Amino acid sequence: MKRINPLHIGLLLVVILLFLIVQLNSTKSDLQDVSNEYASTKQLVSKLSSLKSIYGDKNKIKKALKKVLDQKSLKSANITEKSTKKGIALSSPSMSKKALDTLMSKILNGSYNVSKLKIKKLSDEKVSLDMEIKW
Repeated sequence: MKRINPLHIGLLLVVILLFLIVQLNSTKSDLQDVSNEYASTKQLVSKLSSLKSIYGDKNKIKKALKKVLDQKSLKSANITEKSTKKGIALSSPSMSKKALDTLMSKILNGSYNVSKLKIKKLSDEKVSLDMEIKW
């Protein structure tokens, strides 16, 4: 009967141990990569949810836009407001440059998602405006 040499068994155990150590190190590095990716995804989700709360609230946008449009300097501009499912469309066939400046300063300094902005010069003091604001 042949006997198994104990050195062969010891060598086999050492090879298995080395293999397991290499596998453990590669798994640790994979875990670290996944952990870093999870942290960056979590940070991105936090940013997106805060942006959604700012730009996605219809009632808040409507109230703020109504407050802007009710200003004295914008009353003479005859701005028509058309509410759609995706947002609000503002248009004025003729408004003064001063009223346009007031409107643009309020819109661009606020938290509105302006998807379309078309300004056409009619004369030295008059312009036409077409604008869409999405939620």
